[in-house]
Amino acid sequence: MTQTIQANLPGGDLSLDLNGTWTAYWLFILRVVTGWWMFHAGLTKVWETYVLGSPFDAAWFIQFASQGTILEGVLALFNNSAGIALTNFMIPWGELLIGLGILLGAFTRLAAFFGGFLMFFFYFVNAGWSHGLFNSDLMALVLFVTIGIMGAGRIWGVDQYLEQMDWAQNSIARAILG
Repeated sequence: MTQTIQANLPGGDLSLDLNGTWTAYWLFILRVVTGWWMFHAGLTKVWETYVLGSPFDAAWFIQFASQGTILEGVLALFNNSAGIALTNFMIPWGELLIGLGILLGAFTRLAAFFGGFLMFFFYFVNAGWSHGLFNSDLMALVLFVTIGIMGAGRIWGVDQYLEQMDWAQNSIARAILG
């Protein structure tokens, strides 16, 4: 199945032929790779913290990020023992759950939103841009946005089945599934 996309852009008109089957395969691969990457990052932190006894500690990151970064005002709120404890809990478990949702294609848009939110913070607290303006955090942000916009959970994912249920027939459910 080939679909033609027509767009009038400021630089000129665009006509793009997409093969639906290959696009679906690509979105599935993109979703699985991104999901595994985030799931593995979270699983590693959870395993090291709760099994190996070497707790994840974001204190250095928050202290660095709350001084001289674009988000220093927001992150200064977390530069205390309660904020650091919350961050130390949320980052490993958040990465694990975001990755699991993306990997399984379950609540994909919700998972992609929180994955993008996390990458937004990681990207903008890179105060010195030591890895350059275009880095892995920005790439991950683009991946999460793409997965969310394209509703990649509908392709061989749990969302494909969830969207057929009665409770999923409203706008809120449609916004978090896909």
